[in-house]
Amino acid sequence: MCDLYGVDDEQRRRLLELASEGKQRAWWQPLGLPYSTYVGLESEAVSISDFPLGFIPGLLQTADYAHANVRAVLPDMAPDVVEQRVQGRVARQQLLDRENAPHFEAVVDESVLHRVVGSRAVMRAQLERLLELSERPKITLRVIPFKAGALPSGNKFIILRFASAEVKDVVFIEGLTGDVYLEDPDEVETYNATFRTLVKLAASTDKTRAIIAAMIPSYGLPSASRRRFEHPLA
Repeated sequence: MCDLYGVDDEQRRRLLELASEGKQRAWWQPLGLPYSTYVGLESEAVSISDFPLGFIPGLLQTADYAHANVRAVLPDMAPDVVEQRVQGRVARQQLLDRENAPHFEAVVDESVLHRVVGSRAVMRAQLERLLELSERPKITLRVIPFKAGALPSGNKFIILRFASAEVKDVVFIEGLTGDVYLEDPDEVETYNATFRTLVKLAASTDKTRAIIAAMIPSYGLPSASRRRFEHPLA
């Protein structure tokens, strides 16, 4: 076809690259994730705005927190499928380590820090992980304190933005029985405006780190410190 249409060398090289990439299986395909469409969009996004409502954002979860989260949402799921879902969630987080990582911005309600998911030890490790990740230049984390009052949204949603102007922004809304993808500009702008309102209600990034740091001691001593306390001569 390239010969027939007189494609130059540079265009030919790019088309061959695309053809080769198209034959490769994405990393998430073997896992059989029900939200593979979302994972594909997320992997191409240059900006991700996440309002997870009742949980820590998936891209910031520890494996233990993710496991407890999946079990809570789908209690009848077979153990091997649970592990598969957790593996998929942890694998997704690798995009935050890429050289061209997207800018990830999340707003979480303060109640998420108080709700014990898994165990107190799991929560301590999760909050310590949040502090660590919040220091990264491409990750912006804000907490909405209780005193902020009512929230402008009663459902969780994620806004994905892409480098190409030809690709529309997408709002992803996860549901118990099905997911929704919104691309209509007016609907997307409604969610953009809602997210901006959530940001205004939230504490600054510095105050957010202070809120998280203040919560960590309430979950007890870290495991290493506990062992030293229990065995002072060890």
